[in-house]
Amino acid sequence: MNPIRIVLADDHTLVRAGIHSLLEKFTGIEIVGQANSGYAVLDLLETCAPDVILMDIMMPEMNGIETANVIRRRFPAIRVIILSMHANEEYVVQALQAGVAGYLLKDAATAELELAIRAVARGETYLSPPISKQVVEEYLLRVRPNNGLDPAASPFERLTPRQRQVLQLIAEGRSMQEIASELKLSVKTVETHRAQLMERLGLYDIAGLVRYAIRTGITSA
Repeated sequence: MNPIRIVLADDHTLVRAGIHSLLEKFTGIEIVGQANSGYAVLDLLETCAPDVILMDIMMPEMNGIETANVIRRRFPAIRVIILSMHANEEYVVQALQAGVAGYLLKDAATAELELAIRAVARGETYLSPPISKQVVEEYLLRVRPNNGLDPAASPFERLTPRQRQVLQLIAEGRSMQEIASELKLSVKTVETHRAQLMERLGLYDIAGLVRYAIRTGITSA
């Protein structure tokens, strides 16, 4: 079998060297290029023809997600794995929307690195286990036609698990900042969930959301 051809991209020389050393221990994997920025990655692709790009999310000039967006358009056959310290919803969803095939946390075990590379090379998607199933479910609900739900489903059934969490906390009188802190999200993301709740439920103020939460039994507040 042909080896899996890898381009390694990280703006920290020592980090690249460490990952390079790990990859050399895996059979059937060949490192064909290294880059320290998104632009450098794109320059390599014409000549290196990699199967997989292992790329840091935070790089100068063009970050990993921006680079993945360009790769998806120009080199759709190349699979991208994002390396990140961040497991929160915003980063994961942005990466998935950019077309990445894998999202690997930097504190992952060595064995997980190999699993991720082989999985995406087979055409699968790989996400580090600490990334919650809820994040993935919410992303799929956003991108599927009709949000992946039965058209006959009630408005409550159309809410994602995260939206239900936000609705409950709003009904309990929590502020946007308090909800963001509890769910480990940004305030902007919580406000987006609130707007989506109002749109999906046909409600236009906080009082309406509270009454709906009480009526459906989400809270008794």
